[in-house]
Amino acid sequence: MDKFYHSVRLDEELCMGCINCIKRCPTQAIRVRNGKAQINSKFCIDCGECIRVCPHHAKHATYDKLEALKQYEYTVALPPPSLYSQFNNLDDVNIVLNALLMMGFDDVFEVSAAAELVSEATREYLSENPDKLPAISTACPSVVRLIRVKFPNLIPNLLPLNPPVEVAAILAAQKAMEKTGLDRDKIGIIFISPCPSKVTYVKSPLGTEHSEVNKVLAIKDLYPRLLTCMKAVGDDPPEIGTSGKIGVSWGRSGGEASGLFTEDYLAADGIENVIRVLEDMEDQKFTNLKFVELSACNGGCVGGVLTVENPYVAEVKLKRLRKYMPVARSHMQAGAEELVKWTKEVHYEPVFNLGETMMESFARLNQVERLLKKLPGLDCGSCGAPTCKALAEDIVRGEAVESDCVYFLRDNVHKLAEEVSRLASDIVEGDRDSYEKFKVMTKYIERISDEMTQLDRKEGRKRNDSKGTD
Repeated sequence: MDKFYHSVRLDEELCMGCINCIKRCPTQAIRVRNGKAQINSKFCIDCGECIRVCPHHAKHATYDKLEALKQYEYTVALPPPSLYSQFNNLDDVNIVLNALLMMGFDDVFEVSAAAELVSEATREYLSENPDKLPAISTACPSVVRLIRVKFPNLIPNLLPLNPPVEVAAILAAQKAMEKTGLDRDKIGIIFISPCPSKVTYVKSPLGTEHSEVNKVLAIKDLYPRLLTCMKAVGDDPPEIGTSGKIGVSWGRSGGEASGLFTEDYLAADGIENVIRVLEDMEDQKFTNLKFVELSACNGGCVGGVLTVENPYVAEVKLKRLRKYMPVARSHMQAGAEELVKWTKEVHYEPVFNLGETMMESFARLNQVERLLKKLPGLDCGSCGAPTCKALAEDIVRGEAVESDCVYFLRDNVHKLAEEVSRLASDIVEGDRDSYEKFKVMTKYIERISDEMTQLDRKEGRKRNDSKGTD
């Protein structure tokens, strides 16, 4: 599987070429070229921020449909704790779990139950590895991918444990095979995801060779049917839930850290805040921290772009739901430690390097610095790149030209116009080289016409962008 597989895709027919997405992409993975956005797969971390901010709905996540259940003889649903936060007045998770069975799943395995096992393993890791602290949570795939491409010095701080969804999938598959006697390929482990990042994890996981999850559905797709089934379940459903407060709390920001029984932690949500924290960690601004929990989405998983509820309302619902739950209901069994640990290391991917060697990178960096002195430094985005520095880097990589900058182009037009005016004056005065100057002037006029066309196109894109943000 391609290590740069992505679940965030662009619909070119809907894209209007505005610059909302390029301004909000945390890794500057998007450019607007020829009036359409383009996503650089090497830079993208599938955080879904472009889906959230696109006013034309041109960005979307790819995931499986409910019909995927028909591909297997036996299916197990993996509901995340963020799913529980989507419903009003929910006071018993068993209503949701039984509704999933009514929808057509043969069994359910709560991701929150696996989260309690990961919390237990994390507490053990923190006590046994004081030299590797603070440990950075690896539950959010977008954060892990961000560190892999932009913060290589922090890779040793990554918590080498599988995310709860993977642990849940492993345990669910084992349980299903024991219960049914079926071969693994006839059993479908189906995760119900709040975000595209988890879809990418399943297709191209980090920390393990392959994921035991077979298909990924979106919460927003299942929500209407699940709501109908929940009404049919009634108020006194059979008890099948296996998680408590610790597991369910993972659905919101700070929930994972709260299960570690320590106050020496930091929890941040929202990709811009995450980047700020990682930069501060690289600069060693934090002291006495044992654990850092980072979520790309605002509010944590409840803020994923594949959910339906407002993340802040969802967070309150989750807190209310866990109020009368036991602290934990799932505990590590003998041999379970090996299921939780990573089996494959995460390595740095130098996708942002300007050259293949250090010398080439330094040489190109000097070129970038020279170009920045020529560019206006306004970071307006009209060139299709998020900043002047990004445009300079694109030019050095051969992916853009100086005339992509509106201001650079406008200056060129003014200089050409002045030169044409001077040549015209010479011709009128009867200069003996008038014919040659006339030919030069004609070429200048043609260049002015071409560059004015480019300028009109870029100005039109700016007007479209301002309409999109109104």
